[in-house]
Amino acid sequence: MQPYLFPYLGYFQLIRAVDAFVIYDDVDFIKGGWINRNYILGHADKQLVTLPLQGASPNKRINQLEVSARHKLLQTIRQCYGKAPHFAAVYPVLMDIFSQQTSQLALLLEYQLRSICAYLGLQPKWFVSSAMEKAAGLRGQGKILDICDVLGATRYINLPGGKSLYDREAFAERGLQLSFLQPGAVCYRQFGRKFVPGLSIVDVMMFNDREQCAKLLDAYELV
Repeated sequence: MQPYLFPYLGYFQLIRAVDAFVIYDDVDFIKGGWINRNYILGHADKQLVTLPLQGASPNKRINQLEVSARHKLLQTIRQCYGKAPHFAAVYPVLMDIFSQQTSQLALLLEYQLRSICAYLGLQPKWFVSSAMEKAAGLRGQGKILDICDVLGATRYINLPGGKSLYDREAFAERGLQLSFLQPGAVCYRQFGRKFVPGLSIVDVMMFNDREQCAKLLDAYELV
Protein backbone atom coordinates (compact mmCIF):
# COMPACT_ATOMS: atom_id res chain seq x y z
CA MET A 1 0.00 0.00 0.00
CA GLN A 2 1.06 3.60 -0.57
CA PRO A 3 2.05 5.24 2.73
CA TYR A 4 -0.69 7.61 3.88
CA LEU A 5 -0.86 10.23 6.61
CA PHE A 6 -2.66 8.69 9.60
CA PRO A 7 -4.68 6.21 7.51
CA TYR A 8 -8.16 5.11 8.49
CA LEU A 9 -8.82 1.99 10.57
CA GLY A 10 -9.21 -0.28 7.52
CA TYR A 11 -5.60 0.36 6.52
CA PHE A 12 -4.40 -0.98 9.87
CA GLN A 13 -6.86 -3.87 9.67
CA LEU A 14 -5.03 -4.76 6.46
CA ILE A 15 -1.70 -4.69 8.29
CA ARG A 16 -3.32 -6.85 10.98
CA ALA A 17 -4.39 -9.40 8.34
CA VAL A 18 -1.04 -9.90 6.61
CA ASP A 19 2.33 -11.47 7.40
CA ALA A 20 4.31 -8.99 5.31
CA PHE A 21 3.44 -5.39 4.49
CA VAL A 22 5.06 -3.53 1.59
CA ILE A 23 5.26 0.26 1.77
CA TYR A 24 4.65 1.23 -1.86
CA ASP A 25 6.76 4.39 -2.04
CA ASP A 26 8.07 4.32 -5.63
CA VAL A 27 4.80 5.25 -7.34
CA ASP A 28 3.51 8.63 -8.47
CA PHE A 29 2.27 11.08 -5.87
CA ILE A 30 -1.50 11.60 -6.10
CA LYS A 31 -2.36 15.24 -5.51
CA GLY A 32 -5.57 15.58 -3.53
CA GLY A 33 -5.28 12.00 -2.24
CA TRP A 34 -4.49 10.67 1.23
CA ILE A 35 -0.71 10.58 1.12
CA ASN A 36 -0.30 13.85 3.03
CA ARG A 37 -3.75 14.61 4.41
CA ASN A 38 -6.63 13.05 6.33
CA TYR A 39 -9.71 13.79 8.43
CA ILE A 40 -9.78 14.21 12.19
CA LEU A 41 -12.65 15.19 14.49
CA GLY A 42 -13.06 18.96 14.50
CA HIS A 43 -15.12 21.04 16.91
CA ALA A 44 -18.26 20.76 14.75
CA ASP A 45 -17.66 17.90 12.30
CA LYS A 46 -14.78 16.21 10.51
CA GLN A 47 -11.82 18.46 9.75
CA LEU A 48 -9.24 18.00 7.02
CA VAL A 49 -5.60 18.28 8.11
CA THR A 50 -2.69 18.45 5.69
CA LEU A 51 1.04 17.85 5.97
CA PRO A 52 2.64 20.60 3.83
CA LEU A 53 5.00 19.46 1.08
CA GLN A 54 7.67 21.15 -0.97
CA GLY A 55 7.13 21.06 -4.72
CA ALA A 56 4.39 18.44 -4.64
CA SER A 57 3.62 17.20 -8.15
CA PRO A 58 1.96 14.15 -9.75
CA ASN A 59 5.11 13.95 -11.88
CA LYS A 60 7.13 12.99 -8.82
CA ARG A 61 7.15 9.77 -6.89
CA ILE A 62 6.30 9.63 -3.21
CA ASN A 63 9.90 8.98 -2.26
CA GLN A 64 11.03 12.10 -4.16
CA LEU A 65 8.98 14.54 -2.06
CA GLU A 66 9.97 16.52 1.00
CA VAL A 67 7.98 17.79 3.95
CA SER A 68 7.93 21.45 4.96
CA ALA A 69 6.48 22.82 8.24
CA ARG A 70 4.78 20.20 10.39
CA HIS A 71 4.20 21.92 13.76
CA LYS A 72 0.79 23.35 12.77
CA LEU A 73 -0.58 19.86 12.12
CA LEU A 74 0.50 18.68 15.57
CA GLN A 75 -0.96 21.82 17.15
CA THR A 76 -4.31 21.24 15.41
CA ILE A 77 -4.45 17.66 16.73
CA ARG A 78 -3.77 18.91 20.23
CA GLN A 79 -6.54 21.51 19.98
CA CYS A 80 -9.06 18.95 18.71
CA TYR A 81 -8.20 16.05 21.02
CA GLY A 82 -6.75 17.66 24.14
CA LYS A 83 -9.72 16.44 26.20
CA ALA A 84 -9.99 12.98 24.61
CA PRO A 85 -9.78 10.08 27.12
CA HIS A 86 -6.51 8.67 25.72
CA PHE A 87 -4.81 11.90 24.68
CA ALA A 88 -2.06 11.47 27.31
CA ALA A 89 -1.08 8.08 25.88
CA VAL A 90 -1.39 8.90 22.18
CA TYR A 91 -0.05 12.44 21.84
CA PRO A 92 3.54 11.52 22.80
CA VAL A 93 3.53 8.98 19.96
CA LEU A 94 2.53 11.72 17.53
CA MET A 95 5.09 14.12 18.95
CA ASP A 96 7.81 11.52 18.45
CA ILE A 97 6.75 11.01 14.84
CA PHE A 98 6.90 14.70 13.99
CA SER A 99 10.13 15.24 15.89
CA GLN A 100 12.00 13.09 13.37
CA GLN A 101 14.67 15.13 11.61
CA THR A 102 14.13 13.70 8.14
CA SER A 103 12.52 15.96 5.55
CA GLN A 104 11.78 13.05 3.20
CA LEU A 105 8.06 12.36 3.06
CA ALA A 106 8.39 8.61 2.45
CA LEU A 107 10.75 8.11 5.40
CA LEU A 108 8.53 10.14 7.72
CA LEU A 109 5.41 8.23 6.69
CA GLU A 110 7.22 4.92 7.10
CA TYR A 111 8.30 5.88 10.61
CA GLN A 112 4.73 6.98 11.33
CA LEU A 113 3.26 3.64 10.24
CA ARG A 114 5.82 1.66 12.21
CA SER A 115 5.26 3.79 15.33
CA ILE A 116 1.48 3.52 15.24
CA CYS A 117 1.69 -0.22 14.61
CA ALA A 118 4.01 -0.58 17.61
CA TYR A 119 1.44 1.25 19.74
CA LEU A 120 -1.33 -1.00 18.42
CA GLY A 121 0.68 -4.19 18.86
CA LEU A 122 0.96 -4.97 15.13
CA GLN A 123 4.18 -6.65 14.04
CA PRO A 124 4.26 -7.47 10.32
CA LYS A 125 7.45 -8.01 8.35
CA TRP A 126 8.14 -4.62 6.80
CA PHE A 127 9.37 -4.06 3.26
CA VAL A 128 9.86 -0.86 1.26
CA SER A 129 9.15 -1.14 -2.44
CA SER A 130 11.93 1.20 -3.59
CA ALA A 131 14.52 -0.87 -1.70
CA MET A 132 13.46 -4.18 -3.29
CA GLU A 133 15.19 -5.69 -6.31
CA LYS A 134 12.46 -6.13 -8.90
CA ALA A 135 11.90 -5.84 -12.63
CA ALA A 136 12.22 -2.30 -13.97
CA GLY A 137 9.51 -0.56 -15.97
CA LEU A 138 6.54 -2.41 -14.51
CA ARG A 139 3.44 -0.54 -13.42
CA GLY A 140 0.08 -1.27 -11.82
CA GLN A 141 -0.90 -4.92 -11.48
CA GLY A 142 2.30 -6.13 -13.14
CA LYS A 143 4.42 -4.40 -10.52
CA ILE A 144 2.33 -5.84 -7.68
CA LEU A 145 2.66 -9.35 -9.12
CA ASP A 146 6.42 -8.96 -9.40
CA ILE A 147 6.69 -7.81 -5.77
CA CYS A 148 4.65 -10.85 -4.71
CA ASP A 149 7.04 -13.09 -6.66
CA VAL A 150 10.06 -11.48 -5.03
CA LEU A 151 8.61 -12.13 -1.57
CA GLY A 152 7.47 -15.66 -2.40
CA ALA A 153 3.89 -14.74 -1.52
CA THR A 154 0.97 -17.13 -1.91
CA ARG A 155 -1.79 -14.60 -1.15
CA TYR A 156 -2.23 -10.90 -1.83
CA ILE A 157 -4.71 -8.87 0.22
CA ASN A 158 -5.85 -5.37 -0.67
CA LEU A 159 -8.50 -2.92 0.48
CA PRO A 160 -11.90 -2.62 -1.32
CA GLY A 161 -10.62 0.14 -3.61
CA GLY A 162 -8.38 -2.41 -5.32
CA LYS A 163 -11.27 -4.46 -6.71
CA SER A 164 -11.29 -2.42 -9.92
CA LEU A 165 -7.50 -2.62 -10.29
CA TYR A 166 -6.68 -6.30 -9.95
CA ASP A 167 -7.80 -9.43 -11.82
CA ARG A 168 -8.21 -12.70 -9.89
CA GLU A 169 -7.31 -14.81 -12.92
CA ALA A 170 -4.03 -12.96 -13.45
CA PHE A 171 -3.10 -13.61 -9.82
CA ALA A 172 -4.22 -17.25 -10.00
CA GLU A 173 -1.98 -17.81 -13.04
CA ARG A 174 0.96 -16.83 -10.81
CA GLY A 175 -0.15 -19.13 -7.99
CA LEU A 176 -1.53 -16.26 -5.91
CA GLN A 177 -4.85 -16.02 -4.10
CA LEU A 178 -6.32 -12.51 -4.39
CA SER A 179 -8.44 -11.33 -1.47
CA PHE A 180 -9.99 -8.05 -0.41
CA LEU A 181 -10.48 -6.83 3.11
CA GLN A 182 -13.98 -5.61 3.92
CA PRO A 183 -14.02 -3.48 7.10
CA GLY A 184 -16.95 -4.08 9.44
CA ALA A 185 -19.22 -1.42 10.90
CA VAL A 186 -17.41 0.62 13.57
CA CYS A 187 -18.86 2.95 16.17
CA TYR A 188 -17.43 4.35 19.40
CA ARG A 189 -17.98 7.29 21.71
CA GLN A 190 -16.61 10.67 20.54
CA PHE A 191 -17.11 13.28 23.28
CA GLY A 192 -20.73 12.15 23.57
CA ARG A 193 -21.65 13.57 20.17
CA LYS A 194 -23.14 11.86 17.13
CA PHE A 195 -20.54 9.46 15.78
CA VAL A 196 -18.52 10.71 12.80
CA PRO A 197 -17.26 7.69 10.81
CA GLY A 198 -14.30 7.33 8.46
CA LEU A 199 -11.79 9.44 10.36
CA SER A 200 -8.08 8.74 10.67
CA ILE A 201 -6.50 6.22 13.03
CA VAL A 202 -5.69 9.15 15.34
CA ASP A 203 -9.38 9.44 16.18
CA VAL A 204 -9.64 5.71 16.91
CA MET A 205 -6.64 5.82 19.24
CA MET A 206 -7.77 8.97 21.05
CA PHE A 207 -11.12 7.44 22.05
CA ASN A 208 -10.17 3.76 22.53
CA ASP A 209 -7.57 2.12 24.73
CA ARG A 210 -5.25 -0.55 23.32
CA GLU A 211 -7.63 -3.38 24.21
CA GLN A 212 -10.55 -1.65 22.51
CA CYS A 213 -8.37 -0.85 19.49
CA ALA A 214 -7.45 -4.53 19.20
CA LYS A 215 -11.14 -5.46 19.01
CA LEU A 216 -11.75 -2.85 16.32
CA LEU A 217 -8.75 -4.09 14.35
CA ASP A 218 -10.33 -7.54 14.19
CA ALA A 219 -13.65 -6.23 12.84
CA TYR A 220 -13.21 -7.18 9.19
CA GLU A 221 -13.81 -9.96 6.66
CA LEU A 222 -11.64 -11.26 3.83
CA VAL A 223 -13.57 -11.81 0.59
